[in-house]
Amino acid sequence: MKIKSYYYLLPILLCFSMASISQDIHFSQFSMSPLTLNPSLSGALNDLEININYRNQWRSVASPYKTFGVGSNLKISKKKSSKGFWAGGVNFFSDKAGDSKMGTTQGNISLAYHISLTNHSTLGAGLQGGFNQRSINYNALQWANQYDGNNFNPALNSAEPASVNNFTSFDMAAGIVWVYNKSEKYMTGNDQRKANLGVSVFHPQQSNYSFYKTKDEKLFMKYIAHGEFLIGINNTNLSVAPGFMYQQQGSLQEIYVGTMFKYQLKESSKYTGNIKGSAFSMGGYYRFKDAFTLSALLEFSNYAIGVSYDINTSKLTQASSGRGGIEIALRFINPNPFYNNTRASF
Repeated sequence: MKIKSYYYLLPILLCFSMASISQDIHFSQFSMSPLTLNPSLSGALNDLEININYRNQWRSVASPYKTFGVGSNLKISKKKSSKGFWAGGVNFFSDKAGDSKMGTTQGNISLAYHISLTNHSTLGAGLQGGFNQRSINYNALQWANQYDGNNFNPALNSAEPASVNNFTSFDMAAGIVWVYNKSEKYMTGNDQRKANLGVSVFHPQQSNYSFYKTKDEKLFMKYIAHGEFLIGINNTNLSVAPGFMYQQQGSLQEIYVGTMFKYQLKESSKYTGNIKGSAFSMGGYYRFKDAFTLSALLEFSNYAIGVSYDINTSKLTQASSGRGGIEIALRFINPNPFYNNTRASF
């Protein structure tokens, strides 16, 4: 009886243990979802940016996590005489996990202000506010008390306390970011240097996070530190783009580091714009004690598509056979990043 009870409980325990390990969603291609990383990234890197993200994880172990996100951010004011500018953004994401369809759906609005430190650098601060809804389908769950000695019997009382299947809460975030952008004077010289470094905090209000309405179960605050760099190798088509992300939520932490290697396939025509610039990047990141991520990014004019795959390296490897999750990201930015610029567009 114990063996069969554990058989029924295994998918449930797996679902809830995974949820407890990482209460928030995350994307391996973190640069392709800027507003889930730091609200101050609104308008920090481009005049306009639109992102779409999809992630499918743990299909090889149980019912997969499916995460979908969409967001946009833009500069609101950009006067050449001004020492700074306002920027804003909106983002939405939905996450479903396991047989119970345990879900998180959230929408946010961000507002940021960036001051110009030099011709090539800015310092910005941003705030974010939104609403979060959590949901679960109890009918899809099976409990040990519903085992009648021979089979699972859904008519039996699960003996679980009465609870709600969805609730809504207010959420907040704040952050700061420093951006450096020295575009090359001549594209063929490839002497560009770009960088951004930021820190952010999510859930400072620590909303209640329990379907059972227990007052001591709060959503932990999350702290993030992140950075990205782009270093052109002079007089070549190759650039190196290392990056990192560190986040801590409650007693858990994530350390994620790696690099991409970018090769410019084609340069945009200087005057007519009839020839569209393009580049291809490939590389990898390592999430300590969890996974190694292989990633590729194709950029064409204002558009980009990124694909990544997590190879599981954690203790779950015996069950997952190393298979983690695939992720696809789409991006549109304006102005066209392949046009020659002699200075940063701050």
